[in-house]
Amino acid sequence: MVEVIVAGLQDKKGRDIVVADLMDIPDAVCHYFVICSGGSPQQVQALAHSVGDSCRDKASVKPIAVDGLHNAIWVAMDYADVIVHIFLPEQRAFYDIEHLWADADLHCIPNID
Repeated sequence: MVEVIVAGLQDKKGRDIVVADLMDIPDAVCHYFVICSGGSPQQVQALAHSVGDSCRDKASVKPIAVDGLHNAIWVAMDYADVIVHIFLPEQRAFYDIEHLWADADLHCIPNID
């Protein structure tokens, strides 16, 4: 599932993708966070739609919930075991969620240029 999500983000040129593995953290809300940046609200929306399409087409999975598409400064997509966070850079820096889970194993995915 994580690979399908990352592919969906890369398809629309998502930047600075980080996968936070929360499997070994007791009481974590899910198994993985996938965090990504988009350069504009339009790109944040396109990234979210790409993830949704990839998950539906390749994994036959729909999100439980999607929040933030209207403003598109931070979109959260809940796939139960995986939560996807797509930010504008300013909001990502402000919330800094990958560092809130300091015990998580962080995997940085190279940008596709």
